[in-house]
Amino acid sequence: MRILLVGGAVRNLLLGLPVRDRDYLVLDATVEDFLRAHPDAKPVGKTFPVFILKGEEYSFPRAQSLEQDLARRDFTINALAQDADGGLVHHPLALEDIRAGVLRPASRHSLSDDPLRVFRAARFLAELPGFAAHPELLEAMRRAAASGDLAKPYAERVGQEVLKACAAQRPGDFLRLLDQGGCLAPWLAELDGAARIPAGPPKYHDASVLEHTARIMDALAGDALGVWMGLCHDLGKVLTPSSMLPRHIGHEIRGERAARTLGERLRLPTRLIQAGSDAARWHMLSGRYPELRDATRVDLLFRLKSRGVLRELFRLSAADTGQNHLPEAQADLAAALTAVLPAQARDQGEESGALLRTLRIQALRALRSSR
Repeated sequence: MRILLVGGAVRNLLLGLPVRDRDYLVLDATVEDFLRAHPDAKPVGKTFPVFILKGEEYSFPRAQSLEQDLARRDFTINALAQDADGGLVHHPLALEDIRAGVLRPASRHSLSDDPLRVFRAARFLAELPGFAAHPELLEAMRRAAASGDLAKPYAERVGQEVLKACAAQRPGDFLRLLDQGGCLAPWLAELDGAARIPAGPPKYHDASVLEHTARIMDALAGDALGVWMGLCHDLGKVLTPSSMLPRHIGHEIRGERAARTLGERLRLPTRLIQAGSDAARWHMLSGRYPELRDATRVDLLFRLKSRGVLRELFRLSAADTGQNHLPEAQADLAAALTAVLPAQARDQGEESGALLRTLRIQALRALRSSR
């Protein structure tokens, strides 16, 4: 029995990148042989024999030879196998593409065999700075879009690729590649066509809605929740009536529903759906924070605090406007939190809530007058 390290782990070793997940290919053995040697392995494959052992995946070949198995993988740079002695078996183009920094399908049928690979390609581009899409990849993505195959993957699997891209080093490249390949619809349909819509008047924006969104995502890299919020923040601009362009009056209201619809379509956790919706709805208000009245500040701060996204929303606004209002907002929140209801005013329902809000506004006002 031979066990080879395969796929992205080998790629990352060659690139000098951290190896997080290790997948193995079992050769010259039957399933029974493998289970006798590793009785703790848990079967997880439905179509092909796949097992999890100590948190790592072990699979059996899906072709007659190792070379044929590698040819059936997603991308050339992942079509690699390494034995225990460090010997490599690889797709004929794998090493060349790794050296050149290009992402190319392992075969003409790679994306049609599994349309989820379209989104994996975009995610890999986000995770591998310096890599670029090979023309063969763009052509294959356009074929996949035209065929209607992109609707086939389960929503949860597409959603996971989106979230992995949000955690990547260059998350904006995820959107850029999907746009270049014509693959934003149906899963990210809210951004389909965004590359043809100006992000705003030339005085304030020099890019399309899609490129502006990608830049904001890149600026927030390292904070996956913040990146997701950046992806959602300007979705309402795609819905702006053409007669109103290049202005986008009211886009935050239109975007709130669009962000929620997108998150629900991808079957994301409720916290993420709400965070995306909040980003669309409140990013403009937080961007104008110094102009807000005390009451508006209190309402905004406590809304964001209750959602657990205050820091993320103000970081998003800073990336969007170039003005960082987070320190002022945090100071205001700390002051407002000092307000306490008198004992006799507690447990009075709406009256208690209204009085506490008034006390918070007064505390904030006192802080601002002392500055």
